[in-house]
Amino acid sequence: MRVTPIERVGEKLRLLAQTKLPGAVEYLDLDDYREIVAAIRRLDVRGAPAIGIAAAYALAVAASREQRSDWEFLETVANDLRNARPTAVNLVWAVDRTMAALRSDGPTDHEQRLARLWREAEEIHEEDRIMCDKIGSYGEGLISDGDTILTHCNAGALATGGPGTALAVIYACQAAGKTVHVYADETRPLLQGARLTAWELMQEGIDVTLICDNTAATLMKQAAIQHVIVGTDRIAANGDVANKIGTYSVAVLAAHHGVPFYVAAPMSTFDSGTPDGDAIPIEKRAAEEVTEGFGVRTAPDGVKVYSPAFDVTPRSLVSAYITDQGIRPGGRG
Repeated sequence: MRVTPIERVGEKLRLLAQTKLPGAVEYLDLDDYREIVAAIRRLDVRGAPAIGIAAAYALAVAASREQRSDWEFLETVANDLRNARPTAVNLVWAVDRTMAALRSDGPTDHEQRLARLWREAEEIHEEDRIMCDKIGSYGEGLISDGDTILTHCNAGALATGGPGTALAVIYACQAAGKTVHVYADETRPLLQGARLTAWELMQEGIDVTLICDNTAATLMKQAAIQHVIVGTDRIAANGDVANKIGTYSVAVLAAHHGVPFYVAAPMSTFDSGTPDGDAIPIEKRAAEEVTEGFGVRTAPDGVKVYSPAFDVTPRSLVSAYITDQGIRPGGRG
């Protein structure tokens, strides 16, 4: 992939500043875990797998910068990371896995602990790349040459440690010699589809057309879309799916028009501890992202704003889950 959003550079973490895209390609070299927490919160690194990877690296960055790795310090760092964003399960999963690995190995020397933290973060990063490749391989079999795919938000290389989840399927089709066309929802209010997905697909030579969020229904009515593929930040035990706000609307439209609706995700995104979609914590974003996004006011001063970052799509609207362990049936069958 031409896009590398996360990379270890010495004792620092290098992040592609995604809030600058597509106007500028800038990188942040961070050696303070608090800067990584801030980058997660302001969406310079985003996407469930990517923020999990960043959080794992952040533990090593913290131990390296502060030259300490006692449990009290690491738990403080871990809690700050866990609270950075509430909806994506991969964030907590990666932090907990890293802490558990350190406890299991039991190193007491700081240098040994530091080396173990870096190794675990790198393993999580590499495993995610492999999982993305597998998701793409399994999903490619669902797509025929010449098909058109709609996607919502960004679930590609920018959001993961590999070629993505939803977009991994598209890249696998390209590698298999299949011609596909992609419609990318702009994804209001922060325009991840316009700023990120369209940009990323163009870097990889994929035929992509950007549409307003409210154009999807018309295209489905015209039979111009054969598949919808989205990523997800958390899948509850019953199969309900949390993804970027607007995903539920797309799923309802797809069901009405008979278009398959696929959710692509690694098995680490399935959360057995959350019984259903109602139990998934939904992050609320700042009103300014709606009223004056990107510095231009588009709403009257003082207007009330409701801006959840995610919505929940029930399992009954999911045709199938494309995972790194194969295709799992959804409620639409």
